Amino acid sequence: MRSSFVIVILLWTVAVAYYVYIPLPATINEQWKLMLLDAGLRTVIKMGDVGEWLGLGHAILLIRGSMWGLEGLKELMEASGLAGGGGGGVRVSEDTFGGVPVRVYEPPAGGEGQLRRAVMYYHGGGWALGSAKDGSYDVLTRQMSDELNAVVVSVEYRLAPEVLFPVPYEDCLSAAKHFLEKGVLGKYLVDPQRVAVSGDSAGGNLAAAVAQQIAIDDSVSVKFSVQALVYPALQVLDLNTPSYQQNQAIPILYRPFMVRFWLQYLGADPAILPLLVANNHSFLHQPSITADMRARVDWSVLLPAKHRGQYRPGGGAEASRGWVGKEVEGVGDVRVSPLLAELAVLARCPRAYVLTCEHDVLRDDGLMYVRRLQDAGITVTSHHLDDGFHGCLSFKHFEIGKRACRGYIAWLQENL
Repeated sequence: MRSSFVIVILLWTVAVAYYVYIPLPATINEQWKLMLLDAGLRTVIKMGDVGEWLGLGHAILLIRGSMWGLEGLKELMEASGLAGGGGGGVRVSEDTFGGVPVRVYEPPAGGEGQLRRAVMYYHGGGWALGSAKDGSYDVLTRQMSDELNAVVVSVEYRLAPEVLFPVPYEDCLSAAKHFLEKGVLGKYLVDPQRVAVSGDSAGGNLAAAVAQQIAIDDSVSVKFSVQALVYPALQVLDLNTPSYQQNQAIPILYRPFMVRFWLQYLGADPAILPLLVANNHSFLHQPSITADMRARVDWSVLLPAKHRGQYRPGGGAEASRGWVGKEVEGVGDVRVSPLLAELAVLARCPRAYVLTCEHDVLRDDGLMYVRRLQDAGITVTSHHLDDGFHGCLSFKHFEIGKRACRGYIAWLQENL
């Protein structure tokens, strides 16, 4: 009996180790910590998919519920003193800007009548997950408010699948226009010359798109002075860039996960996911697209040589099916793919900070945007983490997360 029990335990240990272990590049530090985090996230996603198959609801809603439960546990730990939050002197309030719920973080009062910085922040999560109230985002925005002595507005834009593009973008734009009104800025003692727009991942996509629209909207008198984009998703037209190829199986954002988020945001049939993973929708192979449009996402020109490597443009393996792009409405819309904006639009955008991670499918989106902004005459700080992975800014228990956060806040401190 005892030997049988030992055998069961050994088999179970081997099975768990097999599930958790994934090969990672040597440049990623704290590998087992990342593997465990990734295993937990993969489990939640698989449970959501199984739940949908069983008819319990949409997979994303089930995943979202599971993640909220994990955040609730984290908040309980913070309240018990088992996990640090930071920014204890920051006052937090709920409001609506332009009809959109927001969470406003205000630092302790400074000198009488002293104007402060401000940051409008859009959280990540594939336009489907995440919240301003989530532990990781709440900790980040509290820290930003405290260390920058800034008013931080974290926007609760509506999420897919309940709403689809362009609703999340429109929510973010409405909240931005409201906050940039002189009366609202005055209420919060914000200097109109020191207002940033920022976001990570899908939130970086929204921040870039909103920054472009505000920059060219002559009805908006106060403009964002800087934009800070953290591993942003900036185009859906070429999902075969070197970073998509190199990092397709690197946590925490696997290539199929990112494609799934894109399809859901755009309201496309999820059944065509394999065709997008194969890059069959790539407009690079479509004669109807102009050479100028192709150039805006031509990574063979826009990327530094070290990131082009030996990779070659590819896709269209399922070309017999026809152009899948016509089945995914919005693929060429600059509100979806800010990387495609014309140089005349980019030239009116604010100074930029773009954080990219070497081990991230979205790496090349950010690096190409750096180049396009520079070509338009915009001053850009490119902060590349050679040992970074997608989402690291949210994981303060990783050394890379702490370093990413320090660099991001330091840039805002110096440039906002």
